[in-house]
Amino acid sequence: MDFERIQMRLDKLLAENRKGELRGALSMLNEVDIAEYMGGLDNEKMLVVFRLLPKDIAADVFAYMDTDQRQRVIEAMDDNEAMRLVDDMFIDDAVDFLEELPAGVVKRMLKGCDEKKRALINQFLRYPENSAGSIMTIEYMELRIGTTVGEAMTEIRREGVDKETIYTLYVLDPQRKLLGTVPLRKLLLAKDDTLVDQLMNTQFVCVHTTDDQEVVADTVRKYDLISIPVVDHEERMIGIITIDDIVDVIEEENTEDFEKMAAMIPSEDEYLKTGVFRLAGNRFIWLLILMVSAIFTGMIITHYEDLLKNSAATFGVVLTACIPMLMGAGGNCGAQASTLTIRGLALGEIATRDIYKLLWKEARVGSIVGFALSLLNFGLYRILYRQPVSVAATISAALFLTVLLAKALGCALPLAAKSVRLDPALMASPLITTIVDACSLLILFTIATNVLSL
Repeated sequence: MDFERIQMRLDKLLAENRKGELRGALSMLNEVDIAEYMGGLDNEKMLVVFRLLPKDIAADVFAYMDTDQRQRVIEAMDDNEAMRLVDDMFIDDAVDFLEELPAGVVKRMLKGCDEKKRALINQFLRYPENSAGSIMTIEYMELRIGTTVGEAMTEIRREGVDKETIYTLYVLDPQRKLLGTVPLRKLLLAKDDTLVDQLMNTQFVCVHTTDDQEVVADTVRKYDLISIPVVDHEERMIGIITIDDIVDVIEEENTEDFEKMAAMIPSEDEYLKTGVFRLAGNRFIWLLILMVSAIFTGMIITHYEDLLKNSAATFGVVLTACIPMLMGAGGNCGAQASTLTIRGLALGEIATRDIYKLLWKEARVGSIVGFALSLLNFGLYRILYRQPVSVAATISAALFLTVLLAKALGCALPLAAKSVRLDPALMASPLITTIVDACSLLILFTIATNVLSL
């Protein structure tokens, strides 16, 4: 689909005020594409287009808008219009939207909202931020134990249009405790007089309302679910979380991890919509920590100043010149190991109890990589720079030990962070590199002191 041509067609209809044709053209588009098109319009035109949309489509389009678009639409509406819009949205989408608004605006909008929906939204707003309860929806199909397949299908036809998903149905007892789940496919293939009790899966997976959204996302990924039930601490069914919300959580959590791995405080807003002072503040703290840490590297060089002077007098500046190579190689090796470890922890492939397995594996990998790099390095300093065997061996040995240490630190530090309930992403490339830099200098100067007798 050539979306640019579609946009040009919609722009032409809008400019010529051909509202009937514009409404028809918009109705043929996906809600995501309509929201994207409206993002490029000014406030006046966006509101014109939004008011042309059929009522059921408008609520879906609004759910796909970004925060700025929603704010612009709401500011252009009166309270009654805004309340009707919230009434037409699924509960989870309405809660997501209201969480972004000031408390006063939320209170004013909910005042005229449907009483039952207002009570539900208020209940959702009380759940901890980023918890399962805050992202779930109550629009799911429930069945009572003892229901036949024929009765279940009749119920789906009557109630399913208002549900967010009907692909999985949930069987409850009179106390609303979840007994099992039934895929729609099983109902379609079963006879009408079959009881849903005979079809339901009693080995279901569920989460609790206070579980962190990252735990929920990991559970859905692990069991390949398209929705997951949410229960309270008395195991009563409260709602479900659907795959579209899980995808949003995964994207949000991955972005947060990337920012932490780059030594930044995560930002909740998009990059282009975040102020420069906020961005600077998010980066400054970690940059300050890393700068202070790097001072120790300078202190090590200062401490071994006499060694470097003696080395320069005897062998030239080769010992000083190899420092950037040594620090760079160590930092890169540490970053490789930490990246794989952090990703393995995020995917659940690695646990803190696996630390000895990881250390043994990285020791072998480091030995192979370190030996190859050291061998090449030895030849480089002997042939190209014409250095004595003792100098080439000193630098190569320091490189080998630095690679081994960097690999060990790269896998051990994220696991250590995980064991004390810190985010493993904090132990990523910038911090690992700073630590390895200092260690590589200590290794080099220790070997040089003993081997070269400086």
